[in-house]
Formats: sequence, structure tokens, C-alpha cells
Amino acid sequence: MSTLSLRLPESIHKGAREYAEKEGISVNQLAATALAEKLAALGAADYVQARAKRASVRKFRAALAAVPNIRPVQGDE
Repeated sequence: MSTLSLRLPESIHKGAREYAEKEGISVNQLAATALAEKLAALGAADYVQARAKRASVRKFRAALAAVPNIRPVQGDE
């Protein structure tokens, strides 16, 4: 595990203390969890962008052509 020194505006630090206390965790745990969530979101966005670059309009249209042209089940409109 590594150490990170971080300077925060007092308002953010105060909010972090309040939410950490409400959740019953330390500010350190809250910050680590928040950073992990943000990194996961950024990684997911990178994955989607990379996957989109490999997309094929031809294959997409072929997949759509394979879907039957029927009315949706009631409630799935």
C-alpha cells in the first residue's frame, strides 16, 4: 500500500468527514472508495470507446436483419 498526501479545500474535506462518519468509515476509506469508483468509470468509458472503434456498420445491419419484425409483447413497447 502506498501513501498519498492530498490538499483539499476545507469544504470538500468537511463533506468527506460528514459522509465518512455517516457511513461508519474513515475519511481515508471514503477517499479510496471514491477514487476506485472514478477509476472504474473512466476505465469503462475507455473500454466503450475502444470497442466502438472496432464497430462495423455492416455487421450491425446484419444483426438487425436477423431480428424478426413482430410487435413487442405488451408492456415492452
